[in-house]
Amino acid sequence: MTTIIQGAQMLFVAFGALVLVPLLTGLDPNVALFGAGFGTLLFQIITRRSVPVFLASSFAFIAPIMYGTQTWGIAGTMGGLIAAGLVYVFMGALIKAKGVAVIHKLLPPVVVGPVIMVIGLGLAPTAVNMALGKTGDGSAQLVNGDIALWVSCASLITTITISVFAKGMLKLLPIFGGIVVGYVLSLIFGIVDFTPVAQAAWLALPNFTFPEFNLNAILFMIPVAIAPAVEHVGDMIAISQVTGKDYLKKPGLHRTITGDGVATMAAAMLGAPPNTTYSEVTGAVVLTRAFNPAIMTWAAVTAIILALVGKLGAILQTIPVPVMGGIMILLFGSIATVGLNTLIKNHVDLHKSRNLAIVAVTLVFGIGGMAFGIGGFSLQGISLCGIVAIVLNLILPDELGESHVVDNAQIEEEA
Repeated sequence: MTTIIQGAQMLFVAFGALVLVPLLTGLDPNVALFGAGFGTLLFQIITRRSVPVFLASSFAFIAPIMYGTQTWGIAGTMGGLIAAGLVYVFMGALIKAKGVAVIHKLLPPVVVGPVIMVIGLGLAPTAVNMALGKTGDGSAQLVNGDIALWVSCASLITTITISVFAKGMLKLLPIFGGIVVGYVLSLIFGIVDFTPVAQAAWLALPNFTFPEFNLNAILFMIPVAIAPAVEHVGDMIAISQVTGKDYLKKPGLHRTITGDGVATMAAAMLGAPPNTTYSEVTGAVVLTRAFNPAIMTWAAVTAIILALVGKLGAILQTIPVPVMGGIMILLFGSIATVGLNTLIKNHVDLHKSRNLAIVAVTLVFGIGGMAFGIGGFSLQGISLCGIVAIVLNLILPDELGESHVVDNAQIEEEA
């Protein structure tokens, strides 16, 4: 019984971030809950239930999913996300054959840093538009601008306050806290519509969306897997340090990254966002000293059970746009800062023309909206800048910049 309660507690820690991604991208939060639970169980099978981590909605894919659903629809986007999951599986095979160093040779900090920055900064206009009560593209006003500003600022300030000043388990719930405060204020202003809740059934299967495979969507999504795949390495190092076990050796990084990829593919098969390991849950593991992987099994089971509660998803979908916008301002800024910190922590010297060229071109291509098209195919945004960063890193002479390989001490310092 204790293990079950601890599992539910871990899901509670992850809940705010887990449902934020589908709410921002127009996906079904109940499907996201089901995908997170199902994906975590698959991860545990592949890693022989040896790693105490919980997998759920990845922030790195927010912008690509937004673009994908507008361009190819949800089904086409899911097909692309399955291909992104296959990239993880390929990386797992590569690590098994060549060792961890091959990932850091192909994807050093000078490549990963600016790509992560693009993920955050590219979404800045969307965050501001939603904070002002508009749609993400700013084309329509959904909530009165003055009311929206009060609500979004309350959400933002609450999220910052909890993340900076809170202690213990509460410190792990900044997004959840921001949503609650913003939602309560929205109720006071009368901008919450409960019609969907009244119409929803108490128990219902989630609204699964099965994939369609579109070559353009697949080629668009594959490069997006770069940043979260490298982030996975840091997450595994972090949880290894927390538990005192080296998960890079047992069950092996090749198994954990493959498990992450299979979890992402399984989620996308159902219409859920891609999965990734959650640092909030790792933080909860540190606080509670709950190192038993079986706890994460119960967190996954709890997520699947909650996914069957139709009214829960309906309530989540009543959260007004400004609440999300306020939290997104901090969230997307934080993602960009992680990318900047990747460059700083790994001592990437931007006085060297090689490094400067890679970072500069990647940032401008990604944020500026550069696009290359052949026929009906167009490559742009995160996908384009990821490919450009990798190609520049491979073709520019090493002597003009830093070494490709990042040593383990640097990786552990970053983690």
